[in-house]
Amino acid sequence: MKKNLIAFAAAALCATGVYAQSTVQLTGIVDLYAGSKQYAGTQKSTRVDSGGLTTSWWGLKGTEDLGGGLKASFQLTSFFQADSGVQGRFGGDTFFSRDANVSLSGGFGSVLVGRWMAPNFLPSVVGNPIGDSFTFSPLILHKDVPVFGANGPIIPTMSPSDTGWSNQVVYSTPDIAGFKANLQYQFGEQAGNTGKNNIGANFFYFGGPLTLTGFYENADVGNPGGALLANNHKYWMLLGAYDLGMVKPYLSYGEKKIDDTTNTKGKTYQVGASAPLGQGKLLVEWVKTEWSFNTERKTFALGYDYNLSKRTDVYAMYMNDKYTGLNSGNSVGVGVRHRF
Repeated sequence: MKKNLIAFAAAALCATGVYAQSTVQLTGIVDLYAGSKQYAGTQKSTRVDSGGLTTSWWGLKGTEDLGGGLKASFQLTSFFQADSGVQGRFGGDTFFSRDANVSLSGGFGSVLVGRWMAPNFLPSVVGNPIGDSFTFSPLILHKDVPVFGANGPIIPTMSPSDTGWSNQVVYSTPDIAGFKANLQYQFGEQAGNTGKNNIGANFFYFGGPLTLTGFYENADVGNPGGALLANNHKYWMLLGAYDLGMVKPYLSYGEKKIDDTTNTKGKTYQVGASAPLGQGKLLVEWVKTEWSFNTERKTFALGYDYNLSKRTDVYAMYMNDKYTGLNSGNSVGVGVRHRF
């Protein structure tokens, strides 16, 4: 009996040790604003809307320490529209469209399998002063947000598909003196089209006040649904920022080529800056995209983001959007963002 009790106690201690090395976290962001929204060529809409500076999301993240420097992790995160409670960024969006993956990490770096960010996304967030705003960041708008009129799309985007890739394998290097890179391969999973896949990479360098980043994508597959694109897309961008203390300027340049009958090409230029002001930051950004079919888009944004705490901030934003042959649009918004 005594031996059985000792064995039971030892097993309980081992189990406690395992659980102590594992963590699961409920996390996310709720972002809502009130204002008016109008892209070039569209009608103005007054609204309360989700995602003024960051798309609202929630989810679970977990890590287990396997010992010897090896860790296993998972991410299951989902976008939602906080103004209405509707799941997803848009109709038909997959449930875990932000993240659905598992990974192993150690001294070698990490290997991730599943749905995760596309190569283009994080560099474009790090490389512009307004971050990952799909409402007020000109760079994100030019990359990722198509504009639709009454009869379909009227303003194209630079990005070939989504900000996330499904069915991918990612190798991430360890941090080497401030440098880190990701190599990404998305399986197309199309019967009879085994050569139709997505390949991409990005890099990041953080050295004191200097930030450098960039990406390259060769895409045949759309996301999040996984349908094949009509034509191959090649897309790259280089971005940089330098913190001078009083101001942090941002610059970027990128190109896209579509292997269609006219070899469509696009070029994007960005100039921006952030400057500390009180408990917040003044934000300014201008982006221009030129297309080979003799049109261009110019977007300017100005705003202020004020920190109430480490987890909560309030903001006020203005944006002007212009596109060849269309009426210009103006958007304004005042909002609050909370991280949990």
